[in-house]
Amino acid sequence: MSDRAAFDGAFDRVTEAVESGSGLPEVVRAAGKALEASLAVCDAWGATLAVAARSPAEERALLSQGEGVSSIPLRVADVVVGTLHMRSKTEVSASMRRLLVTMIASEVERVRAPERLSETAAAGFLGGLLRREPAEREELIASARGLSLDLQDGASIIVARAHPQAPTDEGWRGRVRAVAERGARAVVSRSIAALSERDGTAGAEVLLLVPGAEEPAAARAAEAVLREMEAGLQGYTFAIGRSRIAEDPLDLSRAVSEALLAANVAQGGPGGQPLAFEQTGAYRLLLSAMSENPAELQRFYSETVEPLVAYDEQYETDLMRTLETFLEADGNVAGTAQRLFTHRHTIYYRLERVRELSGLDVSSSDGREKLSLGLKSMRVLGISSAGGPALEAGAEGGRVPRGSGRRS
Repeated sequence: MSDRAAFDGAFDRVTEAVESGSGLPEVVRAAGKALEASLAVCDAWGATLAVAARSPAEERALLSQGEGVSSIPLRVADVVVGTLHMRSKTEVSASMRRLLVTMIASEVERVRAPERLSETAAAGFLGGLLRREPAEREELIASARGLSLDLQDGASIIVARAHPQAPTDEGWRGRVRAVAERGARAVVSRSIAALSERDGTAGAEVLLLVPGAEEPAAARAAEAVLREMEAGLQGYTFAIGRSRIAEDPLDLSRAVSEALLAANVAQGGPGGQPLAFEQTGAYRLLLSAMSENPAELQRFYSETVEPLVAYDEQYETDLMRTLETFLEADGNVAGTAQRLFTHRHTIYYRLERVRELSGLDVSSSDGREKLSLGLKSMRVLGISSAGGPALEAGAEGGRVPRGSGRRS
């Protein structure tokens, strides 16, 4: 058979599968026969959509990108909609491969269209809550019904953050959203998720709405989100914050602020389990201050620990981490040195620098109290410290630039 005849036959088989509406798996099987290859198609976030392989072992080799497997991005215009993993017995002409890859990409795009519409609607709804856009109760309830959500009994908000520790592939933020949503839906099936897409947000930040008034279910959903992210996102760090139940739909924007604050505190801590708003202690008081008078909170931060943050950034020192550890050790220098694996004389020197820069003496209860509140203010405002956790998300959804009295 001539190359032209082989090309025409392959094109006809795949075209028939597309036109028959048999679905993506049949299209992939037809393409596999046409290319004399084993194929696996994944969406942009790594979920397997269809496989045409000769055996389970071959399927595993495709999905693990084993020996002889080539991975080809599936593009529609400039958008990557998925990946085609292929292992071929024979050499495939560039023109045939390009044509079949394009047809598979178009089919993936078609299959994913309804799901993307749902994702877009969820992003619009959650984005409105994040931006505190005014809405009437009935308007919120009606919008939620369009997403198959019933808010009459209440709902809670979870904020899930993921930070890759190494360069990662294109579309990873979407994969974080999908993984977090899968975790929440394992507990409460009607949960929805969206990337927050806020300016200045490092890593990926996902907002999740969990319908229902049962606090234990909301807590299990947050735990399931973390488990799913730990299992599905290797090489990332995570922070999970959860709000109280919002019994009135109009309180959902308040719940977003609570979840963001809890995520900030969780991200600044040692890690581990998701943090509920009720577990944030004194931070809860500062959230009210942030809502009512953010400029005053910014001024307090500026008058306490901002000089330390600036010094660490300029000279790559460790004053902030030393101060935090000292306060956590109840003002015990020996305990601080042990935790930081540093000599006590170094700790004394750093604490003296803290006093010189801030004007507050850590040896006095008043100085320690003000510095502790300054650290809490920094987290509520969402300001990061050099060498420390990237607390880029403020309780109200924006980082406060140094020296300003307003949110960005």
